[in-house]
Amino acid sequence: MLPAKQAKWGLPLLFLVLAWLAVAALLQPTFMSMYDIWDRSETYAHGFVILPIALWLIWRDRQRLAAVPVAGDARAFLLIVPLALGWLAARLGGVLVIEQYAFVAIWIAAVWLVLGPKMLRAAMFPLGFLLLMVPNGEALIQPLINFTADFTVGAVRLVGIPVYREGTFFTMPTGEWSVVEGCSGLRYLIASITLGVLYAYLTYRTPWKRVAFSVAAIIVPVFANGMRAAMIVFIAHYSDMKLALGVDHFIYGWVWFGIVMLAMFWVGLIWREDLEETAPPPATDSVRAAPLHAAILALFLAAFPLYEGHLASRPVPTPALALPAPAAGWQASQTAFSSWLPQWHGMDIQRIENYRRGEQQVMLFLAWYGTQRDNAELINSRNIMVREKHPEWRQVGRDTLTRNVAGQALPLYQAQLLANDEHQRILAWQWHRIQGQDGINPYQAKIDLALAKLLGRQDIGAAVIVATPYRDKIDADKAAAVLAEFLAAHKPALDAMLDRAR
Repeated sequence: MLPAKQAKWGLPLLFLVLAWLAVAALLQPTFMSMYDIWDRSETYAHGFVILPIALWLIWRDRQRLAAVPVAGDARAFLLIVPLALGWLAARLGGVLVIEQYAFVAIWIAAVWLVLGPKMLRAAMFPLGFLLLMVPNGEALIQPLINFTADFTVGAVRLVGIPVYREGTFFTMPTGEWSVVEGCSGLRYLIASITLGVLYAYLTYRTPWKRVAFSVAAIIVPVFANGMRAAMIVFIAHYSDMKLALGVDHFIYGWVWFGIVMLAMFWVGLIWREDLEETAPPPATDSVRAAPLHAAILALFLAAFPLYEGHLASRPVPTPALALPAPAAGWQASQTAFSSWLPQWHGMDIQRIENYRRGEQQVMLFLAWYGTQRDNAELINSRNIMVREKHPEWRQVGRDTLTRNVAGQALPLYQAQLLANDEHQRILAWQWHRIQGQDGINPYQAKIDLALAKLLGRQDIGAAVIVATPYRDKIDADKAAAVLAEFLAAHKPALDAMLDRAR
């Protein structure tokens, strides 16, 4: 039977549930954004089970938790207020992952508000486990792809098989390979972290053992994915490209992941510690503040979507933007040197112009955003040079560098593109301009745009891309010199035009 103290636990628990429902209703777009990602992405489908697992963990510890003193604590607003402001800033700036983390953190802080700090500490792991609901990890895809390519090519060279690599593409005597997003191992990594931290909590009592196993659950799948990719390449190579190319390519991967996880759990059992029951501490409950705190939380949060709606109702400016007129011997060209275009989305204004000077050719691409909103954001993971499995192009190189243009340092991303039939290469430079400043840091850009909108100012931003063709890798420096000369002649006029549009 449960301790008698649970009799006073029911009413605060009811108000906690009501507070959670109020948060979900008032910040409904955020909750639905997580649901939509769980529903459409296999990588993040585990989000559906996180809340049930957290509730099961609480039910599993119900006797211990029922003995914890319950007393609402208004000091929780010291955390809730900045979380709510962070949610609003992320919402306005289009930083979905921060918006979602703030939402879940407000749920967790509501436990402190309604049930008190002792309950928050007692249920810290199940509550912290809720953070895994947030679909996060896209920023790791490119580093994981690079690591997997390094690992695989290194393994191939180690056994003496000749291989030529360019970016994440490599060629062997038996065929061509590329490490794409599905090969990054992000899905394995997320599944391993979710299972690993849960296993560590259920299996160990000592904090350092829980932390150590959780860290292992992060490191092991990264190397395991490199081994998986290498094994698939070896199987295909030694079978003369007859195996590991179709459905079995994915089957081998999941079978290998299952073996790795079982091995991790088996090794982890060596240091297993059975959890001990703790004697219920003496408790004195205070339930009077629970309904008041829950009501204040709902009223406080109601102001944020209202303010967001007010800002979203402002009209989007539509200035007449004209790209710079040709200068320094350059002329406008009616013919593009390639059918390739950057994959940018949601811009309010798009401008494309082609220029020619003798044999030199440059394309200038401008994506202008009058305000940041859903599916119309300057900084968005969908804005890329070439999408995966493009029928004509692939990106074989990407660098971050700074070039001196017209006497000023210009930070930029440099992308090297190669046609799939290898008949043409393109060198592209990309940067953004916000509030009269050039940059490439996506995090700083998100912060600047979000703060501007939060304070009622214009959150205008533009992406600028210049590109030129070149023949082979040796000519890449010549292509970079062409872009630098073009920008020296045209960037001052381009900047002035963008700054006037503010």
